[in-house]
Amino acid sequence: MPSFDVVSKVPWSEVDNALTQASKELDQRFDFKGTEAVVEKTKDGLIVRANAEDRAKAALVVLQEKLAKRKVSLKYLDVQKPETTGKTTRIVVKVKEGIEGEKGKILVVMIKEAKLKVQASIQDSQVRITGKNKDDLQATMALLRGADLDIELQFQNFRD
Repeated sequence: MPSFDVVSKVPWSEVDNALTQASKELDQRFDFKGTEAVVEKTKDGLIVRANAEDRAKAALVVLQEKLAKRKVSLKYLDVQKPETTGKTTRIVVKVKEGIEGEKGKILVVMIKEAKLKVQASIQDSQVRITGKNKDDLQATMALLRGADLDIELQFQNFRD
């Protein structure tokens, strides 16, 4: 029985490269001199810091540009509100990885409403699609690609 998995995995190596590039640009650009603008990766996600809120937002834009150039979707990012403490403004950017339970349910309902001859089941942070022939699976992929979801989807483990 042919099947494939729908996943949402962040390409961390590309994120690390984009962080390095953004850090270099923040160090070199004249408009960031003396603003102590920093982008870094922590256990909470990505942190953007500067000594003023507008500079922190500008540093965030630089980071987003670098991610986009490296073909990392901005759908992975969940930008929080800027937090000002003392002289520093900090923006936490949480990285969404995996398909959450609620989003998985939405995908399953969407597939069932399309009346395709496939079965969808939620497994951990992915959705497995099985069907009797490849054409139905490819139609399901096309349906999911065209869906307007706020998560980035990849298709893996296509098996005949």
